[in-house]
Amino acid sequence: MTFNLKSLCCFCSVMIMLCVAPVSASTQAKAGDPVPLQVEKWEVLDIDLVTQATTQNPFVAQVNADFTHQATGKKQTVPIVFNGEHHWLLRFSAAQIGDWHYQIEGDVPELNGVKGVVQVVANDDPSNHGAMVLSPDNKQAFAYEDGSEYFLLGYELDWLFALDYSNDKDTPKSEHLLSRIKEHGFNHIVMNVYAHDVSWQKDPKLAAHPEHEFGGRQDIYPFLGSNEHPDFSGLNVAFFQKLDRSIQLLHDKRMVSHLMIYVWNKMVSWPDMNSDADNMYFDYVVKRYQAFPNIVWDISKEALFYGRADEAYIKGRIERLRSMNHFNRLVTVHDFNYCAKYPEQVDFMSTQDWGYDIYNRMLNVRKRFADKVIYNIEHGGYESAPYEVFPGDYTDPEVVLRRNWLTIFAGVYSTYYWQANAWNVIIYNPFEQVDPSAHPKFSYFSAMAAFFERFTFSSFTPVPGKNGSGFTMVDEQDTYLIYVSKDNFQMSRGNWYLMPEGKEPNRTIQWFNTLTGEMTEASDIEKGQLFISPWRGSADAILISQVVE
Repeated sequence: MTFNLKSLCCFCSVMIMLCVAPVSASTQAKAGDPVPLQVEKWEVLDIDLVTQATTQNPFVAQVNADFTHQATGKKQTVPIVFNGEHHWLLRFSAAQIGDWHYQIEGDVPELNGVKGVVQVVANDDPSNHGAMVLSPDNKQAFAYEDGSEYFLLGYELDWLFALDYSNDKDTPKSEHLLSRIKEHGFNHIVMNVYAHDVSWQKDPKLAAHPEHEFGGRQDIYPFLGSNEHPDFSGLNVAFFQKLDRSIQLLHDKRMVSHLMIYVWNKMVSWPDMNSDADNMYFDYVVKRYQAFPNIVWDISKEALFYGRADEAYIKGRIERLRSMNHFNRLVTVHDFNYCAKYPEQVDFMSTQDWGYDIYNRMLNVRKRFADKVIYNIEHGGYESAPYEVFPGDYTDPEVVLRRNWLTIFAGVYSTYYWQANAWNVIIYNPFEQVDPSAHPKFSYFSAMAAFFERFTFSSFTPVPGKNGSGFTMVDEQDTYLIYVSKDNFQMSRGNWYLMPEGKEPNRTIQWFNTLTGEMTEASDIEKGQLFISPWRGSADAILISQVVE
């Protein structure tokens, strides 16, 4: 649906259609006689407000619903956005159960004074823990809103917005792909609001498989017109209605949408920076999606690259977002130089480090910013695929996996890239491909996710120098995790330093295979023992040493 201001007629009544996403049925009520709605804690409620009078450029209209929690008096401002033709969207979610009363005020006379009640009830879904937040107990860790552990395991899927764009009724491809990604432990999707195409040469093999190519489409564009012939006078509501489906699907699967609002190197026809059209787009995105508990804001991919944006522009965008970010979703910038220069402006640090010595580089960043969570959003490891999309510096699956593990053992969160799901290419059914060698090694990350279900990542601190040839983390229970390369021949007790002379507790050790997730039985440490991985030469491993009660 695209919007044409001239198509609206002038009337003076308002209808409220109340819809709980993703249920399609709706209930209608007259203004002044609100029907209380129910929504579960941390779920999303869409309220469709229908007006019949023209609003001049409704995309920039300032309209809010002011919610008040009846029992506590807590206030929550909820932006309302134009949703095409006669419709306005009020999207609400809450972390506090009870009755929330709202009243609408703003630039649309028909909506002013409209009242309603939303009853937030308990959520019985054990998988719903609320939004991704900063841990209250560890300045360098994430958590869920309910206080439980959030071990971020990122996955880049830039063009998710386009995967089912041509399907007006459903999102079967997105459902299939995200289910495969989710079942292998990934819970954090790095994605663009919009990107157009890549500027580098595409693999010729893609020509025979147009179903995997999503770059360069002229029918997808967030503004009116097309990327080739943009019309910055308004926004394409249909684009955002379809983006809603992607973010709702991620929410239903309890996966975070790490939403990059801009991208500069994907051939997008953006309006001039700080222009009315630029502000219209930016504000609309922030207002429309902030009620989703699974949203994390990222101002721009590689924000200061490519000669477009400068520091003043990024700073202005952050300030503008903060002024509208009523649900207090986390904010970062996909640009380490900017984050490092202005750490107080972001909620967590995004770094993009391709260095070979990834472990020490991440340790240094973590030490430098000891009160910030660090997220290596792009470490140069792009696992190979049936098409060479963008190879980065490391393409071997085991090397990519190792770079993720070393980043994590430095106390930093990490992200995985598979070339056939990154940038303009999406193979949505990877394990149905005929050639098994083309299947991604998602299973490696299933093992990683399972490992950190057993060992709470936020409880461990990296302790470099504790041994000669491994990478060590320790928690307050004196549990040691030591990452050991498959090239390692042995670790002797002499250079391990886990048990100082005369203070040796009873300990057990066991080994974890990083490729398969296999774990050996725990065994006692013997006097003078050498520590040799059972998978030496074939797989990296983790030595786990725990105190016996």
